[in-house]
Amino acid sequence: MRLEECYKSFGGSCEDVKIRLQNDAIVQRLVIKFLTDPSYTNLCEALEQGNYEEAFRAAHSLKGVCQNLSFVNLSQSSSLLTELLRGGREQAVDQELCNTFMKQVTEDYEAVTEAIRRLQE
Repeated sequence: MRLEECYKSFGGSCEDVKIRLQNDAIVQRLVIKFLTDPSYTNLCEALEQGNYEEAFRAAHSLKGVCQNLSFVNLSQSSSLLTELLRGGREQAVDQELCNTFMKQVTEDYEAVTEAIRRLQE
């Protein structure tokens, strides 16, 4: 799989990231490195523990990485979750909406990571 095909498969913008980084080899190296980024795992763990402040930080980190790499769909879904969790405490977070947003983040994350693994082959 080529880099452009990888991005297309998960709703990313290869053109945008290439404009910023101007080197396909660097883009590909950073995309592959995304597989080791702990933000998603940290987000899942924090939500499982009900630690909404830590979940906010993890969602915000995930959103930032995705924006930098132009992972458009994952950036958008993690942004929605970030805003829901901003300043949130357990009683202030709409749990149903949080679950809905997290489900979308998970779907988008899995699409990205699956495509990156195919890119590595």
